[in-house]
Amino acid sequence: MKKSLIVWGGWDGHDPEQVADIFAGILRQDGFEVEVSNTLEAFDDAEKLLGLDLIVPVWTMGEIDQVRVDNVSAAVQNGTGLAGCHGGMCDSFRTNVDWQFMTGGQWVAHPGNDGVKYTVEIKGSSSSLVEGIEDFSLATEQYYLHVDPAVEVLATTRFPVAEGPHALNKAVDMPVIWTKRWGVGRVYYNSLGHQADIVEIPQVKELMRRGLLWAAEGKENALRGEKDGAALGHVYTGMADNQ
Repeated sequence: MKKSLIVWGGWDGHDPEQVADIFAGILRQDGFEVEVSNTLEAFDDAEKLLGLDLIVPVWTMGEIDQVRVDNVSAAVQNGTGLAGCHGGMCDSFRTNVDWQFMTGGQWVAHPGNDGVKYTVEIKGSSSSLVEGIEDFSLATEQYYLHVDPAVEVLATTRFPVAEGPHALNKAVDMPVIWTKRWGVGRVYYNSLGHQADIVEIPQVKELMRRGLLWAAEGKENALRGEKDGAALGHVYTGMADNQ
């Protein structure tokens, strides 16, 4: 049985407990053993994290000790999957660049705030993560992110839609869903999910289900020796002490 850890908290405006419950339900339905925690102390046991198949952060605008980031990073580098959505993963810890490097991006704005009507455009891809899902529209926050150029983008949205200081720049396609590798671990991110009702939208929930399962499968592949060109056991411990 695959083991997962969901850690929720931070800003209440993102419905962290409710979103964590949705993710827990998805994973249990797919046969996972699920631990849910509302404290960052869940990241203290480095050996325990190394034994997990999946870590799911649901924590917005928090502060985190560097050792906890290092523990999560080491686990992911050695095959534990990391998957999450919206500010719960890519606006978790604004002051920690190691977290941002690992997750692949950082929220910087949502022009127009909540209720912006926009379209999520699924990229043509052979990835099973988006297979059979058509473009869809919704009204919610449209995330503008600073994004790692190494990510594989699976869906985008067009900016600008709402007015703002960015509006006179040329139109850009902002990533909405991406994957990346961190060591031999798989990382999945979806910028949708401002509140629990957005996560429950059928397309969003299905995309998250696929992403959670995909990220968790990386551990088994790593243990079988399918290391995506990386060396299992090589652990990066963070940059903070070198700056």
